[in-house]
Amino acid sequence: MNFLSGVAFLTFEHIVGSMLQRITSYIGHWGTATDRHGVHSPFVYRLIAEVLRKDELRPEFVAIEALREELLQNDEKIRVHDLGAGSTKLKKPDRRISSIARTALKSPKEARLLNRLAQFSSGSTVLELGTSFGISTLYMSRALPDAKVFTIEGCPKTACIARSNFQQSTASNITSVVGDFRTELPKVLDQIDQLDLVFIDGHHAQEPTLTYFEQCLAKAHNDTLFVFDDIHWSSGMEAAWEHIKAHEQVTVSIDLFDLGLVFLRSGQAREHFKLHY
Repeated sequence: MNFLSGVAFLTFEHIVGSMLQRITSYIGHWGTATDRHGVHSPFVYRLIAEVLRKDELRPEFVAIEALREELLQNDEKIRVHDLGAGSTKLKKPDRRISSIARTALKSPKEARLLNRLAQFSSGSTVLELGTSFGISTLYMSRALPDAKVFTIEGCPKTACIARSNFQQSTASNITSVVGDFRTELPKVLDQIDQLDLVFIDGHHAQEPTLTYFEQCLAKAHNDTLFVFDDIHWSSGMEAAWEHIKAHEQVTVSIDLFDLGLVFLRSGQAREHFKLHY
């Protein structure tokens, strides 16, 4: 979850309610999800075999994980400028970089999955909404070194750290944009002919998520892959996920609990999966 586009303060009741909601959703997901043996779609079976189950450590990940470790050890405080749905873990605007890194960054396992999904997409243009400190951005960038990777972050201080990480990693294919998604996303889309991979990891609320999805659809094509973070983070995000699944252009959706994958493949049988991952 990238909470760095959220509101500054949440009530104790909201935090507890969100936690209970996620626990209930997880139990429901675990009870209804299947593995690859319950999948009869050749396309999804290939995705499971080549992406979901093919986790491996690669040499190019070592330097990125070293950056993560530096962030986890950094007790400097920064002023977080939040614009979206908030954090269930950190509420104060002045936060330690280490605390943000522990709660906001995708885990190494999820980051490696994003890397494999980017490779699977074979895309030339990637868009990320919610940069945080840029760890997931770097994983996708490394998967597609010849692609253009656009990433938007609402918090200037956070984006500054991400840009430093990009420079240290000599990731020359990343364009970092700072500002509100609502104003910056249309500007970025104007620079793009088509989108191959879209990772929406910020402003975890129903209406904004649906708005960003609709805006990105204008630049999507038959093989575009959408990845949504924290689809069970709140009842609003779950409602957004159900709406996205029902969209007329969506043919295949895969619920991995923390992440939701969406494909627009015309001619593909319309199917929705819940998978153990």
